[in-house]
Amino acid sequence: MQMLAVHTTAKRTLSFDDVPPPRLSPGRALVRVHAVSLCGTDLHIFEDRYPTTLPLVQGHELTGTVIEADPADRVRAGDRVAIDPLVACGACAACRGGHANVCQNLSVLGCYQDGGLTEVLSVGVDRLHAVPDDLPLDLAALGEPTSIAMQAVSRAEPTPGDVVLVLGCGPIGLLATLSLSERGVTVVAADIDPQRAALAPVFGAAHALSVDRDFPDGAGGLLLDGLTEGAGPRLIIEATGVPASLQNAIRLIAPAGRIVQVGISAGHAEIRIKDLTDKEIELRGSRNSRGLIPEALALLGRHREAAQRLVTHRFPLTRLAEAFDTMADPGVLTEKIIIDVERSGR
Repeated sequence: MQMLAVHTTAKRTLSFDDVPPPRLSPGRALVRVHAVSLCGTDLHIFEDRYPTTLPLVQGHELTGTVIEADPADRVRAGDRVAIDPLVACGACAACRGGHANVCQNLSVLGCYQDGGLTEVLSVGVDRLHAVPDDLPLDLAALGEPTSIAMQAVSRAEPTPGDVVLVLGCGPIGLLATLSLSERGVTVVAADIDPQRAALAPVFGAAHALSVDRDFPDGAGGLLLDGLTEGAGPRLIIEATGVPASLQNAIRLIAPAGRIVQVGISAGHAEIRIKDLTDKEIELRGSRNSRGLIPEALALLGRHREAAQRLVTHRFPLTRLAEAFDTMADPGVLTEKIIIDVERSGR
């Protein structure tokens, strides 16, 4: 018996291959992949703009059903699971210090080793997390990006009553807004795309701003001044990765405020050192998550309507190229695209 696996073999080139299914091995389980959620990293790999080695089976935001496991392990056939794609070494200084999310030898399913765009995947049992009964498996594929957003919120350390500015209403910004909304803070979400900004109230934003690159001129500036007595927000989560947006955050943050950079970019932001010292700004990075997928699944379960709104497109596995073309089209609003692997139509 063979199974389908889709390899990205070169720039914008996919190979739909019949391959032998994996065999059960100690400490691992076999998972029938149900759904994969695509993100910007997937598009970068597809376009050969990401530092990895091809060919590669992509897909790092995924869910499925266990079909075989060692009877001695904690999972059983039939279990509905979300998969944590991070594979840390457990031995480096970061891992020993409890920061496996920034492991010096980190690997990631679907980014540096074969991932979920296949029918059956062998996964370490410690990477599997139970999906709550009331959360559909396709929406549970959002657990991984939700955990990244929650890591950024954790790094921000919000307290009730804070005014938090979220820059960027893509999936991570919206999911961070959702997490913040449960913490008793006032969230102001901003994006240069009015359609994306319009989604923010669904995720709990008290105020949603469609802005231009001169933000916060005009009404946006007046709003922030009114909410913060002219001091600026105490917390800012930068979720775009655009250098100018980080520069804006440094300009806008309140004295003794905290900025969390979760948006990813290889770009360079010009920062005046004096701006950091004059206001005693805390500038923190945020990467991956420290085991937050269970909490992320619970958050999605409490806010299924928002999770459903985040999914803008669905494709079967056999139409993966069309899904990537949709992501790359600047004229199409895409938040999350779900690839229905189990309904591939083969």
